[in-house]
Amino acid sequence: MNERLAQWVTESKRIVFFGGAGVSTESGIPDFRSVDGLYNQQYDYPPETILSHSFFMRKTEEFYRFYRNKMLFLDAEPNAAHRKLAEWEQKGQLTGVVTQNIDGLHQKAGSKKVYELHGSVLRNHCMRCGKFHDVAEIKNGTGVPKCECGGTIKPDVVLYGETLNDEVVSGACAAIERADLLIIGGTSLAVYPAAGLIDLYRGSRLVLVNLSATPQDSRADLVIHEPIGKVFAELP
Repeated sequence: MNERLAQWVTESKRIVFFGGAGVSTESGIPDFRSVDGLYNQQYDYPPETILSHSFFMRKTEEFYRFYRNKMLFLDAEPNAAHRKLAEWEQKGQLTGVVTQNIDGLHQKAGSKKVYELHGSVLRNHCMRCGKFHDVAEIKNGTGVPKCECGGTIKPDVVLYGETLNDEVVSGACAAIERADLLIIGGTSLAVYPAAGLIDLYRGSRLVLVNLSATPQDSRADLVIHEPIGKVFAELP
């Protein structure tokens, strides 16, 4: 166990966790930018292109072919990191989870105060009438999913070229600003504007937990290069 981190967790009352794809890799969901992640696999178009607003509008059927195969992991279960964060929230120690992930695993583990910067695959709405559609309908369907009204159904996921939700961002910013312990885990801190949110942290206990080094390691008060599930499983 990392004793300094364990002590800080015990002493903190306003913990905020900021996480990325690496948080869910131990649940079997591939990391986009790791060596074995989606960005290193070969498709007719690069994932960044497919997962863009313009591609969704122009080649919707091809978008959904990729999306169903590579973005929907509905059988994935929360790992030790997700469960520990939910436990801290229930104890009144954690005030928010800020995540770049779209898999809903934090909520599945029991977390309530989750700021999903990039949306969620679990929510889908008709672009014409706004009706909600369950993710199972998307996963089990073929071609372009259509609403009863004839409109195209779109996942509530922030695609490249789209803006983040203002309400979600403001909530995340407020939580980070008030935190007395900010733990950043499972992210390369390469995606902006999300990565820029850590600049709002005013405290003196900034922890980075990531398998590989990040551009922000030198700013952190504690850096741990270990699997995040292993680290969290050992915390109080």
